[in-house]
Amino acid sequence: MCEQCRDGHQKSPEKKGHEVVPYKQRKRQLPMQKCKIHPTKDIDLLCEECQIPLCSKCATTKEHRGHVFTDLEMVFTEKCSSCNVEVTKIRSYFEPTSQDLKKEIARDVTEIKKIMEGIRTSMKAEAEVVKNLVDTVTSDKIEQVDKIEQSLLQTISSQNQEIDDYINYLNDLIKTFYGYLSPSNIEQLTVALKSENLIIRPIPETYKPVPPIFTAGQYSKEDFAKLLGKITVPNIKPENRKIKPMETVSIQLKSTGKQRKQDRQKYNVKQTLSLSSSVTKVREYTVPGVGSVFHISLGKSGRLWVSDMYGNLVQTDLQGNQLQKIQTSGRSEGYHTVTQDGDLIYTDQDNKVINRITSDNTITKFIKTGNWEPLSIHSSHINGDILVGMKKDGKGKVTRYNKTGEEIQNIQRDNKGRKLYSRPHYITENISGNVCVSDYDKHAVVVVDKSGQHRFSYTGQGSRFYPYGICTDVLGHILVCDSFSKTIHLLDQDGQFLSLLLTPQQGVWCPYSVCVDDENNLWVGQNLIKTVRVYKYLQ
Repeated sequence: MCEQCRDGHQKSPEKKGHEVVPYKQRKRQLPMQKCKIHPTKDIDLLCEECQIPLCSKCATTKEHRGHVFTDLEMVFTEKCSSCNVEVTKIRSYFEPTSQDLKKEIARDVTEIKKIMEGIRTSMKAEAEVVKNLVDTVTSDKIEQVDKIEQSLLQTISSQNQEIDDYINYLNDLIKTFYGYLSPSNIEQLTVALKSENLIIRPIPETYKPVPPIFTAGQYSKEDFAKLLGKITVPNIKPENRKIKPMETVSIQLKSTGKQRKQDRQKYNVKQTLSLSSSVTKVREYTVPGVGSVFHISLGKSGRLWVSDMYGNLVQTDLQGNQLQKIQTSGRSEGYHTVTQDGDLIYTDQDNKVINRITSDNTITKFIKTGNWEPLSIHSSHINGDILVGMKKDGKGKVTRYNKTGEEIQNIQRDNKGRKLYSRPHYITENISGNVCVSDYDKHAVVVVDKSGQHRFSYTGQGSRFYPYGICTDVLGHILVCDSFSKTIHLLDQDGQFLSLLLTPQQGVWCPYSVCVDDENNLWVGQNLIKTVRVYKYLQ
């Protein structure tokens, strides 16, 4: 009935006490069915012991004597109610959740196609580089062959000229002999017979040229495959797609109090934190054993690692006590980081390895980087992966390793085959898993997503930009030092410039290193100053 009929129905004296419910929740009538044994009786009972429907007369037979019986209409109503609940669950949870998964799978298809197209583009770019090298080497070798040919032909021509001269000499000698055969007087003949000019010179010696031999190069398909890089599928367990728990979804599709509380807790940090109107210095620490602070790695238990441009790597506590000092090959790079396990790992550029320092101060070789020189390193706070910025022959790349040191990703070119990096000397990761690199030679902050696709490059606000230390915070901001303007630039997670967070007017002389701690404080290190300053910039 409609709302108007409902009101009239409930006001009617004859219908007093009637319960009006939504149509879908109406009580369903038990279908009428006659008993096959007693055709005049309706089936209206359920035998609990036998679990079969029967009529009231069947219930009195000896087969069901002593059994318990339930009103079949009541059982039918309960089953209908249960079915309605299950249908509601399907429509309110299972079906929409499955549709969400389908949308996620569709996004994954698009993402995979994008990644694979990027790999294909990179492979073609690598192949073009190899082709150009082959053309260059071939041209050099052909030029070498031309020079050898010219030299051999000059030698042969010289020999040919020598033989021509000898033949001319013989012809002249014949003429001389004929002249002596008809002498005008005896004296002339006598002189001629005594002359050494009548002695025939021997034929000049010549030699056959020795041509070069071409030896074909020894190569195979596998050799070319190595030149063109390799495709690896990370040996990691695929992450299960997240399915929201059933208990957090009410049947009426309304958020429960518990769910709302979880949502508030989940986004509490982002909702309460924002950029402060001013930046305030809250602490300052002196670091012994260094002349500058070019990079900072925060460890556990109030300890930090600091390095300068002379390879000094120092561990200190917050009271300024030096705990360890290591001489490394590092310079003006972010070449050390603290792992999720609390160990420090650092790059050794000279030996092309990454070393690990465990809690008992043991130094071991952790990862070998082949013929690439490792510059910068960062341990992911998301999954513990290790990101390493490297360089070789004017080229740069970022390699991702898992916690055990197994190589799982290389990032070197964009979708158009262009080089992303030249000198990636500082590296970090934001809350979305984007890899953020400070590249000194490119004068840019280069950001790619976790699949390696180029998102944007930030090149500063003026005519010059020399990026050094870089970090990110819980709001996704990117903070990067500019050694040219002696400032710290603040960007949003999409690379848009927000402000100069710290400038010389605020007492910062030349910031080279930055990092953010668990309390959202900004730690800043400077050139030629062996102190670390801590600032509050979020509120």
